[in-house]
Amino acid sequence: MSVNPELQGRVFLPTPPYLVGREKIREFAKAVFATNPVNFDVEAARAAGYSDIVAPTTFPVVVQGLTLDQLLAEPDAGIDFARVVHGDQRFTYTRPIVAGDELTATLTVASIKTLGGHSMVTTESAMVDATGAHVVTTISTLVVRGDE
Repeated sequence: MSVNPELQGRVFLPTPPYLVGREKIREFAKAVFATNPVNFDVEAARAAGYSDIVAPTTFPVVVQGLTLDQLLAEPDAGIDFARVVHGDQRFTYTRPIVAGDELTATLTVASIKTLGGHSMVTTESAMVDATGAHVVTTISTLVVRGDE
């Protein structure tokens, strides 16, 4: 089964709010070998002008995963996760994510292209805080390998 081209332009329902916790940030920071004190120490973050510890720049993939789950669960998507390879990841920030943020994400399928028998599915997950203000948009390209 190939990727359904009619997915392009589809906008999914917003995810339930995700409360960003200090320990989640610290665990993620350790996992990506972050060394900046603002990722671990509340006082260092406050001294740098933040309200709490700051998430590493790639942290939004945690919340983005919730939106991609929606896409992969879509019955008409035609995406076999066993054939998916992560192709690209980008982030466009309005402001950093800090502990205490409550993020809601909305996924849009930006494009679907076919290249050499493979499908390239590009998604955008726009994340807003509890006030509705934009925080970050993640842009991700999934490569769905074609039949062998």
